[in-house]
Amino acid sequence: MQDLKERVNDLFARLQKLKEAFNLIEKNKKVEILEAESSDPNLWNNQDNAKKVLRELSDLKKELSEVDDLTGTISTLKELSDESAIMPDLEKEIVGVEKKLHEFELKSFLSGQYDTKCAIVGIFAGQGGTEAMDWTSMLLRMYLRFCERRGWTTQILDSTDGEEAGIKSITFKVEGLYAYGYLKGEAGTHRLVRQSPFNADKLRQTSFALVEVLPELGDTDLPDIEIKEEDLEWGFFRSSSKGGQNVQKVSTAVRLIHKPTGIAVTAQNERFQAQNRKIALDLLRGKLWLLKKTEEENTRKGIKGDYRPASWGTQIRSYVLHPYKMVKDLRTGVETANPDAVLDGEIDEFIEAELKLKQ
Repeated sequence: MQDLKERVNDLFARLQKLKEAFNLIEKNKKVEILEAESSDPNLWNNQDNAKKVLRELSDLKKELSEVDDLTGTISTLKELSDESAIMPDLEKEIVGVEKKLHEFELKSFLSGQYDTKCAIVGIFAGQGGTEAMDWTSMLLRMYLRFCERRGWTTQILDSTDGEEAGIKSITFKVEGLYAYGYLKGEAGTHRLVRQSPFNADKLRQTSFALVEVLPELGDTDLPDIEIKEEDLEWGFFRSSSKGGQNVQKVSTAVRLIHKPTGIAVTAQNERFQAQNRKIALDLLRGKLWLLKKTEEENTRKGIKGDYRPASWGTQIRSYVLHPYKMVKDLRTGVETANPDAVLDGEIDEFIEAELKLKQ
């Protein structure tokens, strides 16, 4: 009985610390600002901005409502904790509250400038030929399943299929509060070891895929990064994606090169060229931000070198399906003997460990 009371008191103390870390005053002020913007009659003159404003407002309101509900529940539990006769009946509710509070405590680790933003995720096949392209498609499914379980929506922005199977490269957007904060630690090289399904002898094969994670950034997010039109080289081609007849017959796909840095991006999954142009600019903006961030970090560390964020030398996790079963994160040491669950999107343990490691 005393154990349950101690758990309730611990929940109450943790909640107070969490509310301080969450800066609820600032979040409520942000809601007021967004509500004013949402009532502006000119809001829908820019549909993309209008959608972002309404999405951010909805996400913030939901988050604040959940904190209020959590506060009310824990306060009630604390009041009841002295009534020992009914405490055993509260065990299930205490477990549920502990789980919710743990989720909010993880969010408190996400204090980076763009951690609340949506994410743009790219997966690129590396060494391993057809095996690596199949591995890329497996990683795509893993991340889509993870996003689905969290209630986030996803949209494919650009994709290139493999010649025989799998995917050469794919880029998709994840819409949801803290999507970038949660997913940013997934950037790096992912290694797969298994018996090859593409080899009659079923030989053991090692494959690699590179994951890149960027925040979705708008013009106002990067005031110190200027994208000049004269620095851009645009190219247009017919899409190879499964976007319907229009994208197959008309040059709707876009290839954009930033001449000063050599960074190249493509977008081809939308039906109209203007939409793909916007996506390409968003992708370029994110890559320029990552380039600047990497250069600043290298300067602090006294490192000079090429632009290589999420590069092939940054292996972060190994997935072994044969001769034994194991997934191990090389940064945190977290491992599991259930790779099937991991590849079905259950990567929370790895993400949580990486978030805590950065604190």
